[in-house]
Parts: sequence; C-alpha cells; structure tokens
Amino acid sequence: MSVNTFLWFESEAEQAANRYVELVPNSRIVDIARHPDGSAFIVTVDLDGQAITLMNGGPGHPLTDAVSIQLVVDTQEEVDRLWDALTEGGEPGNCGWLTDRFGLSWQVAPAGLPELMMGDDPVKSAAAGAALRTMSKLDIKVLRDAYDNA
Repeated sequence: MSVNTFLWFESEAEQAANRYVELVPNSRIVDIARHPDGSAFIVTVDLDGQAITLMNGGPGHPLTDAVSIQLVVDTQEEVDRLWDALTEGGEPGNCGWLTDRFGLSWQVAPAGLPELMMGDDPVKSAAAGAALRTMSKLDIKVLRDAYDNA
C-alpha cells in the first residue's frame, strides 16, 4: 500500500510542480503523463519524501484552503525564503498560511512551533498562541519571546 496526496489543478499542474521542486529541497518530478498534444495531464512529484500527484483536470474543482501543504523548517531564514517565494503572485494569509499563485494553500511553520503551542505551561502556550494569531508570516523570535516572557 502507499498513500499519496492528489491535487486537482485547472491547467497549471506542470508549472506548479516545477515551482514546488525548485523551492523544496530534496524534491524532484517523478513522472509526467502527457496528453497526445504534449500537455501535461498528471504530474507526480516527490517533495522531500512526500508523494504528491498534480492533475490538470480542467475547471470546476478549484483548490481551497481546506487542503494545504505544511512546510516545517528550522530557521527564520527558511521561513522567510519560502514565504516570499510562495506568496509571489499569491496571497498571504493568517497564522503562517498562504495561497500560492496556483491556488494551493501552504503553511510555513518553524519546527519548534508545536513545543510553543502545546508546552507544559498553558499560560506560556496561550501567550505564544496569542502572538501567532497577530501574524501573517511567522516570526520565530517573536513567538519564542511571547512564550518565554509570559
């Protein structure tokens, strides 16, 4: 058995796949099934070990924020790099969420976020949560300071 995320795009699956493997380290396009005219139909990618299939299925099933891809990163520099790249032509959201130019929702989150949000001290976690809710792109230092100073 295998588990694979499958996403329906109107017509830009190959362009999206190329962009995603460019941005996410250790990623590659695995396969592209093409229509007789050469356009991409199904694009399979490996995003740092996560299998994802992108299909050009035409209009009628737009992507929504009900499904997102979460990128968990170690540094603020990686948060900034991915945030800036993925919001280019897209839209920033709240609490680390964004929608890219292809309509796919992403979360760019620091690796230490669960520790801050679900730590042993509920007052400190609440303070980190309150700080998070004021942000669009997440700022690790601000979140850590809110937790430590509560």
